[in-house]
Amino acid sequence: MADMRAFRDAVTGWAAGGPGEPAGELAGRLRVRTAVLLEGPSDLAAVETLAARHGRDLAAEGVCVIPMGGAMSVGRYADLLGPPGLGLRLAGLCDEGERRYYDRALERAGAPRQGFFVCVTDLEDELVRALGVARVEEILRAEGDLPAWQTFVRQPAHQGRLPQRQLRRFLGTKKGRKIRYGHLLVEALDPGRVPAPLHDLLAGL
Repeated sequence: MADMRAFRDAVTGWAAGGPGEPAGELAGRLRVRTAVLLEGPSDLAAVETLAARHGRDLAAEGVCVIPMGGAMSVGRYADLLGPPGLGLRLAGLCDEGERRYYDRALERAGAPRQGFFVCVTDLEDELVRALGVARVEEILRAEGDLPAWQTFVRQPAHQGRLPQRQLRRFLGTKKGRKIRYGHLLVEALDPGRVPAPLHDLLAGL
């Protein structure tokens, strides 16, 4: 796992304008075959948690899960890791609103679209819908975040919104919260309630 993190870090540095040789060397040594492109670290937490629940060791399977820092970076990562670059198989999740960026980037890189799965709004929304508002509130209570949530929903700016939308917004209001709940919400899922994009991504790796 530590070596795969080193590969992930090397790719991130390469995407930021650094040299590509460290990523290429590690890809060969670790026998990396697939790069899973995700928008951010909360998606990474969710994917890795679901893989662990299924007894999957993605790093040992040659799969590296990479948070890109936003959907607009997909073109850069597809060029570096896909057919124009290291030649890895590409997979990932994208939000419906950013789908066009992914389609354009993958077409330009000559990479198949089949390994990418679309969340209607985003992965947090998918997880909240799968669990239901009441179950997510139970998790908030267990984590000591229920008072903050209750204060949040009383604010005038959030009045009138559906509870599901309020929860999605709440998870993004504090640094690190989305990452923590990316793990916790997946941990709480019943096996038959895993959102389709997340389930299909893992099944295809």
